[in-house]
Amino acid sequence: MLKQKLTSRKFWMAIAGALIVVFNEGLDLGIPEDTYWGLVALVLGYVFGEAVVDVARAKTTHQEGQEGA
Repeated sequence: MLKQKLTSRKFWMAIAGALIVVFNEGLDLGIPEDTYWGLVALVLGYVFGEAVVDVARAKTTHQEGQEGA
């Protein structure tokens, strides 16, 4: 389970997004606000988009399993 999380692109994108927020706020990196929010929106869009794909894949797999039974 842990290995699966550590190899997840969604997990690493979420970590990268969190680090951007923490470093920009905590270390005052000086990233312009519009760029900052653009990066956060990009990360959120990627993570939620991949989650939708995962749910669709799980439904397809579940339906195929029921048809074979």
